[in-house]
Amino acid sequence: MRAVPRAKFLPIDMQSYESVDTPLPIGFGQTISAPHMVSIMNEALELKIGHKVLEVGGGSGWHAATIAEIVAPKGTPRSEWGHVFTVEIVASLAENARRNIINSGYGDRVTIITGDGSKGYPEKAPFDRAVVAAAAPEVPKPLVDQLKLGGILVVPVGSPFLFQTLMKVTKQINGKIKETNIGSVAFVPLTGEFGHKI
Repeated sequence: MRAVPRAKFLPIDMQSYESVDTPLPIGFGQTISAPHMVSIMNEALELKIGHKVLEVGGGSGWHAATIAEIVAPKGTPRSEWGHVFTVEIVASLAENARRNIINSGYGDRVTIITGDGSKGYPEKAPFDRAVVAAAAPEVPKPLVDQLKLGGILVVPVGSPFLFQTLMKVTKQINGKIKETNIGSVAFVPLTGEFGHKI
């Protein structure tokens, strides 16, 4: 995470708060996650070099860049690099995230897509890992369906803004789904077809 300066992904008026361990506003009612939460989610994903990862809720692009540092670190042969596909439903945020990703040197490892991430990204499925940076009313079925066997999905589940649980969903080799409660969290609501209707 130290390799990906949070300030580069924040609005200018928020950059002095980059090291404050709290969510920060990035516009359009959305936030950049607190560093501790990004760390918890990345650890739960059990990321490895070469993984293909889906992120739902691209926001500023920062979380995707931290994942790229793990799945496609500099110095790794390109043939072994992983990739992050991040889907952002707010077009202006997606464009901003695209700029941030390119300006920070991750344009070859992260692809920003404007669209409804609650439906996943079937064009590039299946994924080794998937992570959602907004709270869903329940575990979105398309995201589970788009996981490889042995894949992991990390997603906040619960009501909008409060009373949410961070879930680790593992698609076991036999195809059975195992859900693990990681703890209580507070995220902005996931919107889209499989999100909250607000």
